[in-house]
Amino acid sequence: MRGDGRRDWSDHYWWSLDGVRLHARVYAGPADAADAPPILCLPGLARNARDFEQLAPHLAQYRRVVAVEFRGRGESAYAKDPMTYVPLTYVQDVIALLDDLKVDRFATVGTSLGGLVSMLLAATQPGRLVGAVLNDVGPELELAGLERIRDYIGSGGSQPTWIHAARAVSELNGAVYPGYEIHDWLRLTKRTHRLTAEGRIVTDYDKQIAAPLRVPNGGDAGIDLWPAYRALDGIPLLVLRGELSDILARGAAEKMAAELPRARLAEVPGVGHAPTMDEAEAVAAIDGWLAELPAT
Repeated sequence: MRGDGRRDWSDHYWWSLDGVRLHARVYAGPADAADAPPILCLPGLARNARDFEQLAPHLAQYRRVVAVEFRGRGESAYAKDPMTYVPLTYVQDVIALLDDLKVDRFATVGTSLGGLVSMLLAATQPGRLVGAVLNDVGPELELAGLERIRDYIGSGGSQPTWIHAARAVSELNGAVYPGYEIHDWLRLTKRTHRLTAEGRIVTDYDKQIAAPLRVPNGGDAGIDLWPAYRALDGIPLLVLRGELSDILARGAAEKMAAELPRARLAEVPGVGHAPTMDEAEAVAAIDGWLAELPAT
């Protein structure tokens, strides 16, 4: 939001193949970059477009940016069938968005789930992806981190005030962001929670997004994602890793960087899964990646 109260972005709504109304924030970008492939910002499992409220305007200095809200998050409608809360459905939803916007080629910045969707887009839409940032995710995921996420996703109640909610978020995520102060927790909480009509603070997603994780082996990295990762070959690729991550091990990140010639690895100090990409180290690495993207 600008100081004069005008938004930096506009709302865009589109429909999924199964009739779910979906939402994204569109940052127009400069007029002289109208022909440049836009950047799609794809959030993590329980997150929404507000995750990119600082990064997206920064990127939009150079080209159009579309911050996507997956079904069941933010202003996107909840799915009737909770078993559609899976990566392949999100891929279909993003392809429907690209068709709606008449976008052929694009880049992605994907956090966690968003990074998995990026890899699957590369594998299923050959030639369309021109660059990618994988934020604390890859083809090898740590089971301990997956279990931690499965334990809390879809649980929790409401809080009476933003301060109460921020304290609850800090208790849950203290090990992820050990250097955070209360103002940092408030910023994070306002990105991930919403105010209900009854005046309570709740998480801003459909709790049924956890349903696929509850089935046997749900959410486990049981399939080989390396072919999808290798589909990113030949394009500018940034692998971001939180120094304290329990999802993307350092060894796995180093293997990813070694696997593809154009992959670069950057580690964000003092944070776990996942960096917010507001960190100076993350922004610097993303700027380097941005400079490698094709202009048309």
